[in-house]
Amino acid sequence: MGILICMAAFLIVPAILVLVHYNQLVTLRNHIHNAWSHIDTELQRRYDLIPNLVATVKGYASHERDVLERVVALRNQCAANRGSVAAQSQDETELVAAMQRMFVVIEQYPQLKADAHFLQLQQELVNTEDRIQAARRFFNGNVRDYKTKCQVFPSNLVAAMFGFGDENYFQVAPSVREVPDIEF
Repeated sequence: MGILICMAAFLIVPAILVLVHYNQLVTLRNHIHNAWSHIDTELQRRYDLIPNLVATVKGYASHERDVLERVVALRNQCAANRGSVAAQSQDETELVAAMQRMFVVIEQYPQLKADAHFLQLQQELVNTEDRIQAARRFFNGNVRDYKTKCQVFPSNLVAAMFGFGDENYFQVAPSVREVPDIEF
């Protein structure tokens, strides 16, 4: 009887540990997906603001058409991207760089910088960029926790056994990490 209890404990305890680690990994993976949906929402907000901003700038800087068209094209590319986090990061890096070039153009038009509609759009864009950055930090924190759980013993065994894959951080190239600083 004592041997049966020992054998049962020997089988049940590891099964419970595997179950606990599996559930923790699933929870972390779900947190990552949830955090990505927050980033996606904020990116969509940015995509909705960009055409209005470009339209306002076009009224003042119509001869800067190439820069403005590039921003719109990249905005459309980013909005259509439903691929991996790495692919989205690459597209977002290009979009932010193009927007920085657009803000350099804007600096040449004092009357545009005084336009109330433009100022409102600019403020909304800055607020959206702040929200994207906060959502990105939250997402990357979840990815960090997930990666740690997948790499430490004994949960790394459970992760390998059940095929928990690697997740990518949402990163932006160093040259575009800062929100453009526009002085009015």
